[in-house]
Amino acid sequence: MLLFTGKGGVGKTSVAAATAARAAAHGARVLVTSTDPAHSLADALDVPLGDRPTPVSIPGAASASSGRLMGQQLDAQQRLEEHWGEVRDYLVSLLAWGGVGDVAAEELVLLPGLDELFSLIDLRHQVLGGRYDLVVVDCAPTAETLKLLALPDAVRWYADRVLGPGSRVVRAVRPLARTFGAGSADLPLPGDEVAGALDRLHLDLAAVHELLTDPARTSVRLVVNPERLVLAEAQRTATSLSLFGYAVDALVVNRLLPDHVDDPYLARWKQRHVEHLEAARAAFAPLPVLTAPLFDDELLGVADLIELGERLYGEHDEQAVLHDARPVTVDTVDGLLVLRVALPFATEQDLELHQHGESLHVKVAGTKRVVPLPAALRRRDVCGARMHDGVLEVRFATQQVSAVGAS
Repeated sequence: MLLFTGKGGVGKTSVAAATAARAAAHGARVLVTSTDPAHSLADALDVPLGDRPTPVSIPGAASASSGRLMGQQLDAQQRLEEHWGEVRDYLVSLLAWGGVGDVAAEELVLLPGLDELFSLIDLRHQVLGGRYDLVVVDCAPTAETLKLLALPDAVRWYADRVLGPGSRVVRAVRPLARTFGAGSADLPLPGDEVAGALDRLHLDLAAVHELLTDPARTSVRLVVNPERLVLAEAQRTATSLSLFGYAVDALVVNRLLPDHVDDPYLARWKQRHVEHLEAARAAFAPLPVLTAPLFDDELLGVADLIELGERLYGEHDEQAVLHDARPVTVDTVDGLLVLRVALPFATEQDLELHQHGESLHVKVAGTKRVVPLPAALRRRDVCGARMHDGVLEVRFATQQVSAVGAS
């Protein structure tokens, strides 16, 4: 599965659709879908799309190729109803019993981004169903995508501690029933259907997280324009994605002014594009940097997208993992276990780190992540940490120690 994200206006939807169109034209069975509420994927393909996969014709292809390229605009609200409806209804009834109005209760029980998160569960089923060789996802703009990719951990925590067996809600509600006795006959208690929905949700989110953080099966490709501010944001995005365990396998620099453009009015822009492209290659190395020109007209429809795909990938296989790197690894060095978390572009000044129980709490430039520790590290204390060549190295003692230091 390939996830494409970038700042709004960089053409990420066209790049995602071009990747899918090129792969399908080369014979792959491809689903291109979108979690972006802007619904621009249908505009790029020039085909009406709905919640279910829709065939998209490939110009010049034989009729036997029908169904090779499928497009989908996920209905996030429908996925929300499927996966959260029973839990939501219970929480709303509980809040209503406590005097909260229906409209306010509906808002209180919906975590921002839940609808898009449940769309990822649908995508996992598409990946594992075996119908497609490649699933391409046009994600929302960068900030929303980062929130979305952080949600599986957050919602699993929420389900376990707030709604699960022995959770705070259950512990709080049951004493009320005992205290008020007959007067609490209308007090809603979570039933088997709520527990079942939570169990399914927990399993689905764990499976989604496993798929998204497996660099052999899922990659993220960042799409940028050759502009200083956009590239700076892409660097921060790469750091955040690595922090959450997501592998970035390529940077796409889109809308470069072509070499044959020699209008004096655009000379300064052209020079800036050259400078920014060189800076991107230096900063993101060894990550592949793919380039696409600014075309002389809007790209509309599959034929145009295939041309963009050819210009973008050239000799590269768009379906392949273009850079194989695991954001999180554990190694043994000089008798110590070392946890390595790739954090490109981060510095020690950006970093806050502490251990809490079975987790490592990491904050980098305002982005927080709770990293669940592997079993081998849970009973060991952190004895040192440092940033080295864009990698956070956390050393764990062979025995329990109390000191936490940095070198």
